[in-house]
Amino acid sequence: MTERTDDKDVTPHPISFYAKQIRSSLPADIFAPVRNRLLWLAFHVAVAGFGIYAVARGWGGWGLAPVWSLLIGHAFAGFAFVGHETLHGAVVRNRVLRHLIGWLCFMPIALSPRLWVVWHNKVHHGHTMDEKIDPDAFPTLAAWKASPALRAVDQLSVGSGRLAGIFMLLFGFSGQSGQMLLSWGRKEGRASGAMSQRNWRLALLESLLAVAIWTALAVAVGPLKFIFAYLIPLGVVNMIVISYILTNHSLSPLGEVNDPLLNSLSVTAPGPFNWLHLHFGLHVEHHLFPSMSSANAHLVRDQLKARWPERYQIMPLFRALALLWKTPRVYASPTVLIDPNTGKQVPTLHAGLVDRVEDAPPPSLPLVAAST
Repeated sequence: MTERTDDKDVTPHPISFYAKQIRSSLPADIFAPVRNRLLWLAFHVAVAGFGIYAVARGWGGWGLAPVWSLLIGHAFAGFAFVGHETLHGAVVRNRVLRHLIGWLCFMPIALSPRLWVVWHNKVHHGHTMDEKIDPDAFPTLAAWKASPALRAVDQLSVGSGRLAGIFMLLFGFSGQSGQMLLSWGRKEGRASGAMSQRNWRLALLESLLAVAIWTALAVAVGPLKFIFAYLIPLGVVNMIVISYILTNHSLSPLGEVNDPLLNSLSVTAPGPFNWLHLHFGLHVEHHLFPSMSSANAHLVRDQLKARWPERYQIMPLFRALALLWKTPRVYASPTVLIDPNTGKQVPTLHAGLVDRVEDAPPPSLPLVAAST
């Protein structure tokens, strides 16, 4: 019988606190590589290849070209979901094979796998929602005031009902990938210890190789067909992937203690998309056991619901996106978001607020009085 350990206390706990308690209740084989994930990669490669060929050949005319673009873009997102698991070691263990598969999976975004491993696996997972370290965390009000660049990015971020937030949905993942590559290439970036100069140069070459491949496609099919064969699909893959990335953390509080039940949100996609997206939305579970395939994340979810029902947070993806759209992205404090332009403040999501019932209304995020 699973011991229920829920309470209304929101004292943060490290990952080990949860992992030690539930690991013994999980089947040992769920931590083995799930190699059949590569079948998903083969499927998505076939779909993307067919779509690109259809655009190149003009099948269906220009009226059908947007349909091919959507299929290609969704397949590119499928690449990314397989690559994410692979580079965590959840699909194959061999490092060379893992790296090659990761490069193929992130080729549509021209994202180097060695950059992703440092950025995502090492820094983001190791310091999730730590305002000083996590590159995926939105800025504090003090940082926003001190940086013109952060203020400019905020105007294009999803939040506060800004239509310009569409820019982040369409280009956010590609933009951050480029920004991370450039920032760690600078002297001050290398001084952080995130990437050695050699590793950064190899990451740059891997990204440039992907750019060269897409440039060759542009030359082969011509500029107009290239828009439908790659540029529109690039916007689609960005929108799908960044929708998960933003909802997984950007409604949650900052904190120096890496507690996935407080700083992460799991989301569920509609209909068959949970399956097609490899359950990428089960993100609290992923942060507890990053090297476990999300094919087994539902077993971790069941343990979390049974043991910490007041802490575990999950909601439908589109409900989380709606909250993301209407709330600010700057942190007035670790648990309060603020729109610096209007002074509007709302609390972040917190344990006990998120309703796990699928047909329940979205959680209410009441206004917080602006500080004087």
